[in-house]
Amino acid sequence: MYDPAQLRTFLAVAQTLSFTRAARRLGLRQSTVSQHVRRLEDATGRTLFARDTHSVELTEDGEAMLGFARTILEAHERAAAFFAGTRLRGRLRFGASEDFVLTELPEILKAFRREHPEVDLELTVELSGTLHRRLADGRLDLVLAKRHPRDGEAEGTLVWRDELVWIGAETGGERLRVDPREPVPLIVYPPPGITRARALEVLEQSGRAWRIACTSGSLNGLVAAARAGLGVMAHTRSLIPPGLVRIRSGLPDLGGVDFVLRHGRTRARAQEAADALASAILAGGDRLHRGGQER
Repeated sequence: MYDPAQLRTFLAVAQTLSFTRAARRLGLRQSTVSQHVRRLEDATGRTLFARDTHSVELTEDGEAMLGFARTILEAHERAAAFFAGTRLRGRLRFGASEDFVLTELPEILKAFRREHPEVDLELTVELSGTLHRRLADGRLDLVLAKRHPRDGEAEGTLVWRDELVWIGAETGGERLRVDPREPVPLIVYPPPGITRARALEVLEQSGRAWRIACTSGSLNGLVAAARAGLGVMAHTRSLIPPGLVRIRSGLPDLGGVDFVLRHGRTRARAQEAADALASAILAGGDRLHRGGQER
């Protein structure tokens, strides 16, 4: 038998790759997080994380435990909801950034709808900056979107931390090359796109000239332009779409990016549904970003 509390802690560490950030997410002491992981490793008889003073990584057994942990916790939540006799109802306005168009978020939402059929789920897919603004205006109840790490832990619950990289096309085994003597051709979201702002910021700081080769509010539109070789785009490393690869070519470092869940100021009934969906996303957060196409 595996303790659900220990499994939740395991998932939090696996998704954030940090005992400290997992402790903040769960509202626990870091020593308690370490204890939960140690006890789970004792129960399995396997090492689930390879860790030192600088990094935390999943072992092969840890990767295997991800699927088991999700399955066990999902069954636990279904049983608890069934025997508690409570059914969530009402309207839930959920916003997700364009980054998740090509991920398994639809599967997570499908499972949520199956478990809570009386919740009227309204999905908005938009740029992260737009979603944060709509949340602040009271037009959304829950948002899953990007946030700059420097904005602090107070702005939402961290789902996972990643890095932004430059990506572009690969044709005949050759990656797109950016001529250092020419302006960098950029494929970007329109304002207030967070990746757009970061790309322009680091290029300006490094003194690199740039030009806008393509603008689109759709991830599919940006990917099509990148595959056509029109330029490079800033994108999350673990979410690189098929057909695109990381481009270095002496381009400046883009730094890190956080993906967070943020709650709005909502009615009590909507808050219950938002809490349930947030829990489902946190439990399956690793499914949203594992298996990127970086090579």
